Amino acid sequence: MKTLLETRRLLLREMSLDDLDFIAQMLAHPEVMHYWPRCYNRQEAADWIRRQQARYAKDGVAYWLAVNKESGQPVGQAGLLVLQVDGIEELGLGYIIHRPFWRMDYATEAAKGSRDYGFAQMGQSRVISLVRPENVPSQGVARKLGMTLEKRTHHADYEHLVFVAARPQVPTNP
Repeated sequence: MKTLLETRRLLLREMSLDDLDFIAQMLAHPEVMHYWPRCYNRQEAADWIRRQQARYAKDGVAYWLAVNKESGQPVGQAGLLVLQVDGIEELGLGYIIHRPFWRMDYATEAAKGSRDYGFAQMGQSRVISLVRPENVPSQGVARKLGMTLEKRTHHADYEHLVFVAARPQVPTNP
């Protein structure tokens, strides 16, 4: 499994079906999936992993498994998704942290690493995050990353806030 990036406490790597026990448990947890349409069963979690694998092959990015470097324990997933938003292709930042690991700043750390990967490795000038209006914790993560609210939109049958981070400009010497 290919490791894409490393942060202070986390490794973000491609998922495989070997990760199914963790992913299935996380995607079946009602608090974790509170802002999603529903919880996923084990088969749907396996399909989720296969979708990420297809995205790795097609887009080079997707959700990556976030693993605590010290313990080797997965804590969630984060990554970048190629999205169509209002008819425009965007690079979207996503993050899902399993309930036992909430309030440890893993979402912010993994999302920041993913955002920076989009800027540095993919040369993107901007990265967005789609957040449901009622998902105040994810809005907080986006704001901690310096993202600003650009607009509201409908995506995947739900209203979303579109937060945007622009690649920092490197000052030039006159």
